[in-house]
Amino acid sequence: MGSEVNGGGGADRPAADVEAEKKSGAPPFEVPEVRFTKLFINGCFVDAVSVSSPPGRTFQTRDPRSGDVIASVAEGDREDVDLAVKAARDAFDHGEWPRMSGSERGRIMTRFAELVERHADELAALESLDGGKLPAVTKAVDIGNAAGSLRYFAGAADKIHGETLKMRGQFQGCTLREPLGVAGLIIPWNFPTTMFTIKVAPALAAGCTVVVKPAEQTPLSALFLADLAKQAGIPDGVINVVPGFGPTAGAAIASHMDVDTVSFTGSTEVGRLIMEASARSNLKPVSLELGGKSPLIIFDDADLDMAVELAISANFFNKGEACVAASRVYVQESVYDRFEKKLAERMRSWVVGDPLNDPRADQGPQVDKAQYERVLSYIEHGKREGATLLTGGRPCGQKGYYIQPAVFTNVKEDMVIAKEEIFGPVMCLMKFKTVEEAIARANATRYGLGAGVVTRDMEVASRVVRSVRAGLVWVNCYFALSNDCPFGGRGMSGFGGDEGMQALDKYLAVKCVVAPLRGSPWM
Repeated sequence: MGSEVNGGGGADRPAADVEAEKKSGAPPFEVPEVRFTKLFINGCFVDAVSVSSPPGRTFQTRDPRSGDVIASVAEGDREDVDLAVKAARDAFDHGEWPRMSGSERGRIMTRFAELVERHADELAALESLDGGKLPAVTKAVDIGNAAGSLRYFAGAADKIHGETLKMRGQFQGCTLREPLGVAGLIIPWNFPTTMFTIKVAPALAAGCTVVVKPAEQTPLSALFLADLAKQAGIPDGVINVVPGFGPTAGAAIASHMDVDTVSFTGSTEVGRLIMEASARSNLKPVSLELGGKSPLIIFDDADLDMAVELAISANFFNKGEACVAASRVYVQESVYDRFEKKLAERMRSWVVGDPLNDPRADQGPQVDKAQYERVLSYIEHGKREGATLLTGGRPCGQKGYYIQPAVFTNVKEDMVIAKEEIFGPVMCLMKFKTVEEAIARANATRYGLGAGVVTRDMEVASRVVRSVRAGLVWVNCYFALSNDCPFGGRGMSGFGGDEGMQALDKYLAVKCVVAPLRGSPWM
Protein backbone atom coordinates (compact mmCIF):
# COMPACT_ATOMS: atom_id res chain seq x y z
CA MET A 1 0.00 0.00 0.00
CA GLY A 2 1.06 3.57 -0.61
CA SER A 3 0.31 6.84 1.12
CA GLU A 4 -0.49 10.42 0.30
CA VAL A 5 1.94 12.01 -2.15
CA ASN A 6 1.17 14.45 -4.98
CA GLY A 7 -2.38 15.46 -4.38
CA GLY A 8 -2.23 14.87 -0.64
CA GLY A 9 0.09 14.47 2.30
CA GLY A 10 0.35 12.43 5.45
CA ALA A 11 -2.55 13.29 7.73
CA ASP A 12 -3.88 15.41 4.84
CA ARG A 13 -0.70 17.49 4.55
CA PRO A 14 0.19 19.00 1.15
CA ALA A 15 2.89 17.13 -0.77
CA ALA A 16 4.93 20.33 -1.02
CA ASP A 17 5.18 20.50 2.78
CA VAL A 18 6.28 16.86 2.95
CA GLU A 19 8.93 17.46 0.28
CA ALA A 20 10.19 20.62 2.01
CA GLU A 21 10.54 18.80 5.31
CA LYS A 22 12.44 15.96 3.64
CA LYS A 23 14.84 18.29 1.89
CA SER A 24 15.45 20.43 4.96
CA GLY A 25 16.43 17.38 6.98
CA ALA A 26 14.51 18.84 9.91
CA PRO A 27 13.84 17.63 12.46
CA PRO A 28 17.12 15.67 12.80
CA PHE A 29 16.67 11.92 13.08
CA GLU A 30 19.08 9.88 15.13
CA VAL A 31 19.56 6.12 15.06
CA PRO A 32 16.94 4.99 17.59
CA GLU A 33 17.40 2.69 20.53
CA VAL A 34 15.70 -0.66 19.96
CA ARG A 35 13.68 -1.24 23.12
CA PHE A 36 11.28 -4.06 22.24
CA THR A 37 12.34 -7.36 20.69
CA LYS A 38 10.15 -9.99 22.37
CA LEU A 39 6.69 -11.31 21.54
CA PHE A 40 3.81 -9.26 22.97
CA ILE A 41 1.16 -11.61 24.38
CA ASN A 42 -1.57 -10.81 26.90
CA GLY A 43 -0.06 -7.43 27.74
CA CYS A 44 3.50 -8.67 28.37
CA PHE A 45 6.72 -8.95 26.38
CA VAL A 46 7.75 -12.61 26.49
CA ASP A 47 10.25 -14.99 24.93
CA ALA A 48 9.20 -17.51 22.28
CA VAL A 49 8.24 -20.85 23.82
CA SER A 50 7.67 -23.03 20.76
CA VAL A 51 8.39 -26.68 21.40
CA SER A 52 9.06 -27.16 17.67
CA SER A 53 12.18 -24.99 18.00
CA PRO A 54 14.55 -24.13 20.87
CA PRO A 55 12.87 -22.07 23.64
CA GLY A 56 13.77 -18.42 23.36
CA ARG A 57 14.58 -18.77 19.67
CA THR A 58 15.28 -15.50 17.84
CA PHE A 59 15.93 -14.22 14.33
CA GLN A 60 17.98 -11.24 13.19
CA THR A 61 16.53 -8.08 11.72
CA ARG A 62 19.03 -6.14 9.62
CA ASP A 63 19.75 -2.54 8.66
CA PRO A 64 19.31 -2.33 4.85
CA ARG A 65 21.74 0.60 4.71
CA SER A 66 24.61 -1.74 5.54
CA GLY A 67 23.31 -5.29 6.00
CA ASP A 68 24.41 -5.17 9.65
CA VAL A 69 22.33 -6.80 12.38
CA ILE A 70 20.10 -4.34 14.27
CA ALA A 71 18.73 -6.72 16.87
CA SER A 72 17.70 -10.31 17.56
CA VAL A 73 13.91 -10.60 17.72
CA ALA A 74 11.88 -13.38 19.32
CA GLU A 75 10.73 -15.83 16.65
CA GLY A 76 7.15 -16.92 17.11
CA ASP A 77 5.95 -20.30 15.89
CA ARG A 78 2.73 -22.33 16.13
CA GLU A 79 2.80 -22.72 19.90
CA ASP A 80 3.37 -18.99 20.39
CA VAL A 81 0.45 -18.25 18.06
CA ASP A 82 -1.67 -20.63 20.16
CA LEU A 83 -0.84 -18.60 23.26
CA ALA A 84 -1.57 -15.32 21.51
CA VAL A 85 -4.89 -16.58 20.15
CA LYS A 86 -5.86 -17.93 23.58
CA ALA A 87 -5.15 -14.51 25.12
CA ALA A 88 -7.18 -12.81 22.40
CA ARG A 89 -10.02 -15.31 22.78
CA ASP A 90 -10.17 -14.86 26.55
CA ALA A 91 -10.13 -11.08 26.13
CA PHE A 92 -12.99 -11.32 23.63
CA ASP A 93 -15.13 -13.93 25.41
CA HIS A 94 -14.66 -12.66 28.97
CA GLY A 95 -12.93 -9.30 28.81
CA GLU A 96 -14.18 -5.75 28.89
CA TRP A 97 -13.19 -4.56 25.40
CA PRO A 98 -16.17 -5.85 23.36
CA ARG A 99 -18.49 -5.02 26.26
CA MET A 100 -17.45 -1.37 26.49
CA SER A 101 -19.57 1.27 24.89
CA GLY A 102 -18.32 2.35 21.51
CA SER A 103 -17.58 5.81 22.85
CA GLU A 104 -15.32 4.39 25.57
CA ARG A 105 -13.41 2.28 23.04
CA GLY A 106 -13.11 5.44 20.96
CA ARG A 107 -11.63 7.42 23.87
CA ILE A 108 -8.94 4.79 24.43
CA MET A 109 -8.16 4.61 20.71
CA THR A 110 -7.81 8.40 20.66
CA ARG A 111 -5.24 8.17 23.45
CA PHE A 112 -3.43 5.56 21.36
CA ALA A 113 -3.40 8.01 18.42
CA GLU A 114 -2.00 10.76 20.66
CA LEU A 115 0.82 8.49 21.80
CA VAL A 116 1.64 7.61 18.17
CA GLU A 117 1.88 11.33 17.40
CA ARG A 118 3.99 12.00 20.50
CA HIS A 119 6.48 9.30 19.46
CA ALA A 120 6.43 10.15 15.74
CA ASP A 121 10.17 10.92 15.54
CA GLU A 122 11.15 7.65 17.19
CA LEU A 123 8.73 5.61 15.09
CA ALA A 124 9.92 7.25 11.87
CA ALA A 125 13.57 6.66 12.73
CA LEU A 126 12.79 3.05 13.66
CA GLU A 127 11.06 2.52 10.29
CA SER A 128 14.09 4.00 8.54
CA LEU A 129 16.53 1.82 10.46
CA ASP A 130 14.55 -1.38 9.90
CA GLY A 131 13.11 -0.72 6.41
CA GLY A 132 15.34 1.84 4.67
CA LYS A 133 12.59 4.48 4.53
CA LEU A 134 13.12 8.26 4.46
CA PRO A 135 12.42 9.32 8.05
CA ALA A 136 11.03 12.82 7.41
CA VAL A 137 8.62 11.51 4.77
CA THR A 138 7.76 8.55 6.99
CA LYS A 139 6.97 10.86 9.89
CA ALA A 140 4.77 13.10 7.75
CA VAL A 141 3.06 10.41 5.69
CA ASP A 142 3.20 6.99 7.37
CA ILE A 143 3.00 8.06 11.00
CA GLY A 144 0.51 10.80 10.18
CA ASN A 145 -1.74 8.28 8.43
CA ALA A 146 -1.35 5.81 11.30
CA ALA A 147 -2.53 8.32 13.89
CA GLY A 148 -5.25 9.46 11.49
CA SER A 149 -6.57 5.93 11.08
CA LEU A 150 -6.79 5.43 14.83
CA ARG A 151 -8.67 8.73 15.19
CA TYR A 152 -10.98 7.97 12.26
CA PHE A 153 -12.09 4.60 13.59
CA ALA A 154 -12.21 5.92 17.15
CA GLY A 155 -14.91 8.23 15.85
CA ALA A 156 -16.66 5.31 14.15
CA ALA A 157 -16.74 3.06 17.21
CA ASP A 158 -20.03 4.44 18.54
CA LYS A 159 -21.69 4.61 15.13
CA ILE A 160 -22.03 0.90 14.39
CA HIS A 161 -25.76 0.36 13.97
CA GLY A 162 -28.17 -2.21 12.61
CA GLU A 163 -31.47 -1.74 10.79
CA THR A 164 -35.16 -2.20 11.55
CA LEU A 165 -36.94 -4.49 9.10
CA LYS A 166 -40.60 -4.26 8.11
CA MET A 167 -41.19 -7.92 7.37
CA ARG A 168 -44.06 -9.68 5.63
CA GLY A 169 -46.69 -10.90 8.03
CA GLN A 170 -47.01 -9.93 11.65
CA PHE A 171 -43.32 -10.01 12.50
CA GLN A 172 -40.79 -7.37 13.34
CA GLY A 173 -37.12 -7.82 12.55
CA CYS A 174 -33.90 -6.00 13.25
CA THR A 175 -30.26 -6.55 12.43
CA LEU A 176 -27.38 -6.43 14.88
CA ARG A 177 -23.78 -5.83 13.79
CA GLU A 178 -21.62 -7.79 16.18
CA PRO A 179 -17.82 -8.14 16.42
CA LEU A 180 -16.62 -11.34 14.75
CA GLY A 181 -14.17 -12.24 17.51
CA VAL A 182 -10.44 -12.84 17.14
CA ALA A 183 -8.89 -11.25 14.05
CA GLY A 184 -5.59 -12.45 12.60
CA LEU A 185 -3.77 -9.56 10.95
CA ILE A 186 -0.75 -10.31 8.75
CA ILE A 187 1.02 -7.14 7.62
CA PRO A 188 3.75 -6.39 5.04
CA TRP A 189 7.16 -4.76 5.33
CA ASN A 190 6.78 -1.74 3.06
CA PHE A 191 4.55 0.42 5.31
CA PRO A 192 4.73 -1.34 8.68
CA THR A 193 3.27 1.34 10.97
CA THR A 194 0.56 2.37 8.52
CA MET A 195 -0.47 -1.21 7.83
CA PHE A 196 -0.53 -2.07 11.54
CA THR A 197 -2.98 0.71 12.31
CA ILE A 198 -5.26 0.51 9.27
CA LYS A 199 -5.94 -3.12 10.16
CA VAL A 200 -5.92 -2.86 13.96
CA ALA A 201 -8.02 0.34 14.16
CA PRO A 202 -11.26 -0.93 12.53
CA ALA A 203 -10.92 -4.26 14.34
CA LEU A 204 -10.69 -2.46 17.68
CA ALA A 205 -13.54 -0.10 16.82
CA ALA A 206 -15.74 -3.13 16.02
CA GLY A 207 -14.93 -4.69 19.39
CA CYS A 208 -12.65 -7.47 18.13
CA THR A 209 -9.38 -8.63 19.64
CA VAL A 210 -6.34 -9.19 17.41
CA VAL A 211 -3.21 -11.21 16.81
CA VAL A 212 -0.78 -9.33 14.57
CA LYS A 213 2.08 -10.93 12.67
CA PRO A 214 4.45 -8.27 11.35
CA ALA A 215 6.73 -9.04 8.42
CA GLU A 216 9.98 -10.67 9.48
CA GLN A 217 11.91 -7.93 7.64
CA THR A 218 10.39 -5.11 9.74
CA PRO A 219 9.14 -6.32 13.13
CA LEU A 220 10.35 -3.46 15.32
CA SER A 221 7.62 -0.86 14.82
CA ALA A 222 4.79 -3.33 15.54
CA LEU A 223 6.35 -4.17 18.92
CA PHE A 224 6.79 -0.47 19.66
CA LEU A 225 3.13 0.15 18.81
CA ALA A 226 2.06 -2.71 21.09
CA ASP A 227 3.73 -0.93 23.99
CA LEU A 228 1.99 2.34 23.09
CA ALA A 229 -1.35 0.52 22.96
CA LYS A 230 -0.81 -0.77 26.50
CA GLN A 231 0.10 2.73 27.67
CA ALA A 232 -3.10 4.03 26.08
CA GLY A 233 -5.17 1.69 28.23
CA ILE A 234 -6.09 -1.04 25.76
CA PRO A 235 -6.72 -4.08 27.99
CA ASP A 236 -4.37 -7.04 28.09
CA GLY A 237 -5.05 -9.66 25.43
CA VAL A 238 -6.81 -7.28 23.06
CA ILE A 239 -3.66 -6.66 20.96
CA ASN A 240 -1.06 -9.42 20.63
CA VAL A 241 2.01 -9.25 18.37
CA VAL A 242 3.87 -12.36 17.22
CA PRO A 243 6.92 -11.70 15.01
CA GLY A 244 7.99 -14.66 12.95
CA PHE A 245 8.01 -16.12 9.46
CA GLY A 246 5.16 -16.66 7.04
CA PRO A 247 5.40 -20.47 6.66
CA THR A 248 5.32 -20.89 10.46
CA ALA A 249 3.69 -18.04 12.41
CA GLY A 250 1.66 -16.72 9.46
CA ALA A 251 0.45 -20.18 8.49
CA ALA A 252 -0.51 -20.90 12.10
CA ILE A 253 -2.74 -17.81 12.19
CA ALA A 254 -4.35 -18.57 8.81
CA SER A 255 -5.20 -22.17 9.79
CA HIS A 256 -6.09 -21.60 13.45
CA MET A 257 -9.49 -22.95 14.42
CA ASP A 258 -10.02 -20.20 16.99
CA VAL A 259 -9.21 -17.25 14.70
CA ASP A 260 -12.47 -15.85 13.34
CA THR A 261 -11.23 -13.72 10.44
CA VAL A 262 -7.93 -12.96 8.69
CA SER A 263 -6.81 -9.78 6.96
CA PHE A 264 -3.62 -10.09 4.90
CA THR A 265 -1.59 -7.66 2.82
CA GLY A 266 1.20 -9.13 0.71
CA SER A 267 1.85 -11.19 -2.37
CA THR A 268 -0.77 -12.93 -4.49
CA GLU A 269 1.00 -16.25 -4.01
CA VAL A 270 0.74 -16.07 -0.22
CA GLY A 271 -2.84 -14.80 -0.48
CA ARG A 272 -3.76 -18.05 -2.21
CA LEU A 273 -2.20 -20.05 0.62
CA ILE A 274 -4.17 -18.09 3.21
CA MET A 275 -7.44 -18.74 1.37
CA GLU A 276 -6.57 -22.43 1.21
CA ALA A 277 -5.76 -22.52 4.93
CA SER A 278 -9.08 -20.86 5.71
CA ALA A 279 -10.95 -23.44 3.63
CA ARG A 280 -9.14 -26.33 5.28
CA SER A 281 -9.71 -25.04 8.81
CA ASN A 282 -12.84 -23.23 9.99
CA LEU A 283 -13.83 -21.37 6.79
CA LYS A 284 -12.94 -18.07 8.43
CA PRO A 285 -13.61 -15.03 6.18
CA VAL A 286 -10.49 -13.66 4.53
CA SER A 287 -9.63 -10.17 3.30
CA LEU A 288 -6.72 -9.87 0.86
CA GLU A 289 -4.88 -6.78 -0.40
CA LEU A 290 -2.34 -8.20 -2.83
CA GLY A 291 -0.07 -7.20 -5.67
CA GLY A 292 -0.46 -4.74 -8.49
CA LYS A 293 0.89 -3.66 -11.85
CA SER A 294 -0.91 -0.34 -12.04
CA PRO A 295 -1.09 1.77 -15.21
CA LEU A 296 -0.55 5.54 -15.41
CA ILE A 297 -2.02 6.95 -18.65
CA ILE A 298 -0.71 10.35 -19.80
CA PHE A 299 -2.59 12.09 -22.61
CA ASP A 300 -1.16 14.63 -25.02
CA ASP A 301 -2.99 17.59 -23.45
CA ALA A 302 -1.34 17.02 -20.05
CA ASP A 303 1.06 19.45 -18.40
CA LEU A 304 4.19 17.42 -19.15
CA ASP A 305 6.27 18.84 -16.32
CA MET A 306 3.56 17.86 -13.86
CA ALA A 307 3.14 14.49 -15.55
CA VAL A 308 6.86 13.74 -15.26
CA GLU A 309 6.85 14.50 -11.53
CA LEU A 310 3.72 12.42 -11.11
CA ALA A 311 5.22 9.44 -12.95
CA ILE A 312 8.38 9.62 -10.84
CA SER A 313 6.56 9.74 -7.52
CA ALA A 314 4.04 7.11 -8.66
CA ASN A 315 6.91 4.72 -9.42
CA PHE A 316 9.74 5.56 -7.05
CA PHE A 317 8.01 6.71 -3.86
CA ASN A 318 9.19 4.43 -1.04
CA LYS A 319 11.84 3.06 -3.47
CA GLY A 320 9.11 1.46 -5.56
CA GLU A 321 8.10 -0.80 -2.68
CA ALA A 322 4.40 -0.06 -3.03
CA CYS A 323 1.79 -2.49 -4.33
CA VAL A 324 -0.09 0.31 -6.12
CA ALA A 325 3.01 1.79 -7.79
CA ALA A 326 2.31 2.90 -11.39
CA SER A 327 4.99 0.69 -12.90
CA ARG A 328 3.38 0.79 -16.37
CA VAL A 329 3.46 4.34 -17.74
CA TYR A 330 1.62 4.90 -21.04
CA VAL A 331 2.28 8.20 -22.84
CA GLN A 332 0.34 9.33 -25.91
CA GLU A 333 2.45 9.03 -29.03
CA SER A 334 2.42 12.73 -30.03
CA VAL A 335 4.13 13.83 -26.80
CA TYR A 336 6.07 10.68 -25.99
CA ASP A 337 9.50 11.92 -27.13
CA ARG A 338 9.19 15.17 -25.18
CA PHE A 339 8.06 13.28 -22.10
CA GLU A 340 10.93 10.81 -22.34
CA LYS A 341 13.49 13.63 -22.64
CA LYS A 342 12.07 15.54 -19.66
CA LEU A 343 11.96 12.36 -17.61
CA ALA A 344 15.60 11.50 -18.35
CA GLU A 345 16.68 15.04 -17.43
CA ARG A 346 14.73 14.97 -14.18
CA MET A 347 16.17 11.61 -13.12
CA ARG A 348 19.71 13.06 -13.27
CA SER A 349 18.97 14.96 -10.08
CA TRP A 350 17.50 11.97 -8.23
CA VAL A 351 19.55 11.15 -5.12
CA VAL A 352 19.91 7.62 -3.75
CA GLY A 353 21.42 7.78 -0.29
CA ASP A 354 21.44 6.96 3.41
CA PRO A 355 18.00 7.97 4.66
CA LEU A 356 19.21 8.72 8.19
CA ASN A 357 22.34 10.68 7.27
CA ASP A 358 21.72 12.33 3.89
CA PRO A 359 18.92 14.94 3.93
CA ARG A 360 19.15 15.18 0.12
CA ALA A 361 18.14 11.54 -0.35
CA ASP A 362 15.09 10.88 -2.52
CA GLN A 363 15.43 7.13 -2.10
CA GLY A 364 16.90 4.78 0.48
CA PRO A 365 17.91 1.12 0.19
CA GLN A 366 15.61 -1.76 -0.67
CA VAL A 367 14.30 -3.49 2.41
CA ASP A 368 16.68 -6.47 2.42
CA LYS A 369 19.19 -8.44 0.37
CA ALA A 370 16.56 -10.77 -1.08
CA GLN A 371 14.45 -7.89 -2.42
CA TYR A 372 17.57 -6.08 -3.67
CA GLU A 373 18.62 -9.16 -5.66
CA ARG A 374 15.06 -9.71 -6.92
CA VAL A 375 14.85 -6.17 -8.33
CA LEU A 376 18.28 -6.42 -9.97
CA SER A 377 17.34 -9.76 -11.54
CA TYR A 378 14.22 -8.18 -13.10
CA ILE A 379 16.34 -5.34 -14.48
CA GLU A 380 18.70 -7.85 -16.09
CA HIS A 381 15.73 -9.78 -17.45
CA GLY A 382 14.34 -6.60 -19.03
CA LYS A 383 17.63 -5.96 -20.80
CA ARG A 384 17.78 -9.53 -22.07
CA GLU A 385 14.23 -9.26 -23.42
CA GLY A 386 15.23 -6.24 -25.52
CA ALA A 387 13.94 -3.30 -23.48
CA THR A 388 16.18 -0.21 -23.47
CA LEU A 389 17.47 1.08 -20.15
CA LEU A 390 17.02 4.84 -20.37
CA THR A 391 18.36 5.66 -16.89
CA GLY A 392 19.65 3.90 -13.79
CA GLY A 393 19.23 0.22 -13.11
CA ARG A 394 22.55 -0.36 -11.36
CA PRO A 395 23.57 -1.06 -7.77
CA CYS A 396 25.12 1.92 -6.04
CA GLY A 397 27.13 2.42 -2.86
CA GLN A 398 29.82 0.27 -1.31
CA LYS A 399 27.48 -1.46 1.12
CA GLY A 400 23.78 -1.86 1.70
CA TYR A 401 20.97 -2.53 -0.74
CA TYR A 402 20.87 0.62 -2.88
CA ILE A 403 19.69 0.61 -6.51
CA GLN A 404 19.56 3.50 -8.97
CA PRO A 405 15.94 3.66 -10.17
CA ALA A 406 15.51 2.09 -13.62
CA VAL A 407 13.47 3.56 -16.47
CA PHE A 408 12.92 1.16 -19.39
CA THR A 409 11.77 2.20 -22.86
CA ASN A 410 10.87 0.06 -25.87
CA VAL A 411 8.88 -2.18 -23.54
CA LYS A 412 6.47 -4.71 -25.03
CA GLU A 413 3.34 -5.92 -23.23
CA ASP A 414 4.50 -9.54 -23.25
CA MET A 415 7.80 -8.79 -21.49
CA VAL A 416 8.17 -10.07 -17.94
CA ILE A 417 8.96 -6.58 -16.64
CA ALA A 418 5.62 -5.37 -18.03
CA LYS A 419 3.58 -8.26 -16.65
CA GLU A 420 4.99 -9.15 -13.23
CA GLU A 421 5.05 -7.10 -10.06
CA ILE A 422 8.68 -6.17 -9.35
CA PHE A 423 8.10 -4.21 -6.14
CA GLY A 424 11.09 -1.97 -6.65
CA PRO A 425 12.22 1.18 -8.50
CA VAL A 426 11.56 0.02 -12.07
CA MET A 427 9.41 1.99 -14.54
CA CYS A 428 8.17 0.60 -17.88
CA LEU A 429 7.59 3.46 -20.33
CA MET A 430 5.32 2.76 -23.32
CA LYS A 431 3.43 4.77 -25.94
CA PHE A 432 -0.16 4.63 -27.23
CA LYS A 433 -2.24 6.34 -29.93
CA THR A 434 -5.92 6.37 -28.95
CA VAL A 435 -8.09 6.35 -25.85
CA GLU A 436 -9.38 2.91 -26.81
CA GLU A 437 -5.85 1.53 -27.06
CA ALA A 438 -4.85 3.03 -23.71
CA ILE A 439 -7.84 1.46 -21.96
CA ALA A 440 -7.27 -1.94 -23.55
CA ARG A 441 -3.61 -2.00 -22.61
CA ALA A 442 -4.29 -0.74 -19.08
CA ASN A 443 -6.69 -3.66 -18.60
CA ALA A 444 -4.30 -6.24 -20.09
CA THR A 445 -3.19 -7.43 -16.67
CA ARG A 446 -4.29 -9.99 -14.10
CA TYR A 447 -4.11 -7.30 -11.43
CA GLY A 448 -6.62 -4.56 -10.62
CA LEU A 449 -5.42 -2.48 -7.71
CA GLY A 450 -4.85 1.11 -8.87
CA ALA A 451 -4.61 3.29 -11.97
CA GLY A 452 -3.97 6.89 -12.88
CA VAL A 453 -4.95 9.21 -15.73
CA VAL A 454 -3.40 12.58 -16.55
CA THR A 455 -5.40 14.86 -18.84
CA ARG A 456 -7.15 18.25 -18.93
CA ASP A 457 -10.11 16.70 -20.75
CA MET A 458 -12.58 15.58 -18.09
CA GLU A 459 -14.66 13.68 -20.63
CA VAL A 460 -11.64 11.57 -21.49
CA ALA A 461 -10.80 11.19 -17.79
CA SER A 462 -14.34 10.03 -17.02
CA ARG A 463 -14.25 7.50 -19.83
CA VAL A 464 -10.96 6.05 -18.58
CA VAL A 465 -12.15 6.00 -14.96
CA ARG A 466 -15.30 4.10 -15.95
CA SER A 467 -13.42 1.66 -18.18
CA VAL A 468 -10.27 0.72 -16.27
CA ARG A 469 -10.70 -2.27 -13.96
CA ALA A 470 -9.16 -1.17 -10.68
CA GLY A 471 -10.15 -0.58 -7.09
CA LEU A 472 -8.89 3.01 -7.09
CA VAL A 473 -8.30 5.43 -9.99
CA TRP A 474 -6.53 8.78 -9.59
CA VAL A 475 -7.11 11.70 -11.96
CA ASN A 476 -4.25 14.22 -12.23
CA CYS A 477 -2.76 12.96 -8.97
CA TYR A 478 -1.37 9.74 -7.55
CA PHE A 479 -1.05 8.16 -4.09
CA ALA A 480 -3.71 10.59 -2.87
CA LEU A 481 -5.21 8.60 -0.01
CA SER A 482 -7.09 9.40 3.15
CA ASN A 483 -8.45 7.48 6.11
CA ASP A 484 -11.99 7.75 4.70
CA CYS A 485 -10.93 6.49 1.24
CA PRO A 486 -11.45 2.70 0.82
CA PHE A 487 -8.38 0.93 -0.53
CA GLY A 488 -8.61 -2.48 -2.19
CA GLY A 489 -8.45 -4.22 -5.53
CA ARG A 490 -9.95 -6.60 -8.05
CA GLY A 491 -8.80 -9.78 -9.71
CA MET A 492 -5.38 -10.95 -8.55
CA SER A 493 -5.07 -7.82 -6.43
CA GLY A 494 -7.47 -9.30 -3.91
CA PHE A 495 -10.73 -8.27 -2.29
CA GLY A 496 -11.94 -6.58 0.87
CA GLY A 497 -10.70 -3.04 1.38
CA ASP A 498 -8.82 -1.28 4.12
CA GLU A 499 -9.69 2.24 5.30
CA GLY A 500 -13.08 3.94 5.00
CA MET A 501 -16.20 2.86 6.84
CA GLN A 502 -16.36 -0.25 4.65
CA ALA A 503 -13.29 -1.60 6.49
CA LEU A 504 -15.49 -2.18 9.54
CA ASP A 505 -17.44 -4.81 7.60
CA LYS A 506 -14.44 -7.16 7.72
CA TYR A 507 -14.71 -7.36 11.50
CA LEU A 508 -18.48 -7.42 11.97
CA ALA A 509 -21.10 -10.16 11.62
CA VAL A 510 -24.73 -9.39 10.84
CA LYS A 511 -27.30 -11.12 13.04
CA CYS A 512 -31.03 -10.89 12.29
CA VAL A 513 -33.50 -10.93 15.18
CA VAL A 514 -37.19 -11.67 14.45
CA ALA A 515 -40.12 -11.53 16.86
CA PRO A 516 -43.92 -11.67 16.46
CA LEU A 517 -45.72 -8.34 16.39
CA ARG A 518 -49.47 -8.83 16.28
CA GLY A 519 -52.06 -6.12 16.01
CA SER A 520 -49.63 -3.31 15.27
CA PRO A 521 -51.40 -0.33 13.64
CA TRP A 522 -48.59 0.38 11.19
CA MET A 523 -47.81 -3.00 9.66
